[in-house]
Amino acid sequence: MKKYCFAVLWTLLIAGTPPAAIHHYLYVAEPGVRNYLQYGGHGLLVFDMDNDFKFVKRIATGGLDDKGQPSNVKGVAVSLFTHCIYISTIQSLLCLDLETEKLVWEKKFENGCDRMSVSPDGKTIYLPSFEGDDWKVLDARTGDVLHKIVTHSGSHNTLYGPDGKKVYLEGLHSNYLTVVQTSDYSVSRTGPFFNHIRPFTIDSRQERCYVNCDSLLGFEVGDLHTGRMINHVDVKGFQPGPVKRHGCPSHGIALTPDEREIWLADGFNEALHVFALTATGIRQTGTIKLSDQPGWITFSIDGKYAMPSTGDMIDAKTKKVVATLQDETGAHVQSEKIVEILFDGQKPVRAGDQFGIGRRGSFLK
Repeated sequence: MKKYCFAVLWTLLIAGTPPAAIHHYLYVAEPGVRNYLQYGGHGLLVFDMDNDFKFVKRIATGGLDDKGQPSNVKGVAVSLFTHCIYISTIQSLLCLDLETEKLVWEKKFENGCDRMSVSPDGKTIYLPSFEGDDWKVLDARTGDVLHKIVTHSGSHNTLYGPDGKKVYLEGLHSNYLTVVQTSDYSVSRTGPFFNHIRPFTIDSRQERCYVNCDSLLGFEVGDLHTGRMINHVDVKGFQPGPVKRHGCPSHGIALTPDEREIWLADGFNEALHVFALTATGIRQTGTIKLSDQPGWITFSIDGKYAMPSTGDMIDAKTKKVVATLQDETGAHVQSEKIVEILFDGQKPVRAGDQFGIGRRGSFLK
């Protein structure tokens, strides 16, 4: 027996501990539909993507308003440089350590916060004020302000380009997408688009942007090299109608990671519309009914799942709903602020994006 135990110990010392398997989790920030607590309460909910999106745990967060009530979550993003997840609310930005699950810091900013984005190297955050005049450039470690970019556009959604050289800024009151060069903070614009821009996404090569617009059931396409709008697409076979939130027919748009399809939210019709991107043009190919009105959509990194804000997890290949997010009480969970994180044991090793960005290029594979 002693010889056997010594042999086992020697084998472990020589071979080392077997590496932990990579595991996929979905992090859902709540309240992620305005400040409505009926869609998942308050906190950071974790779901097991490798086990039919089963609920794993609820992580306590800050983000309370002056009356001690949970504040609207506006965005969620991850830095592998700091090993932290960031949650913005209409008042503050929170930084939580992904390994200890403890709050590192929470900072309130003048004029509030909106949907931010973290640089690919994880060192910098572009943080919009809450539908205000500017974006603040922050040190991701400390939250300290490094620079300010003033656009007077109703600062709202923010997307860092995958090469780290450009950041894309959307304001609620502008028909243009603002593009910032991170090297010197110089600004250019793409547009004008049909109406004020709402959610948008970009391809991995940063050649095209795909944008929702106010009053449009459909989307438009911009050329990020020339700065021009180059295509207008209306949804066929459906009519817009009253929506619960956001005030526009389509609030949510995503590229599949292979960049072969665009998926589009349709609030009134409680659906997602799918469009094929081909060499000969853009073709509407199908519709997926949802359990509620969608207000956002993203994809898993591998493209297997489409993940709208309604909590209906969709097999991207079959176009079928395969799971519905439920919390520890069995309540239906919805959120417009979700992000996928891959762990090797307790260590985060890769993260998705809250936007449905293209991943066909070399930067994001």
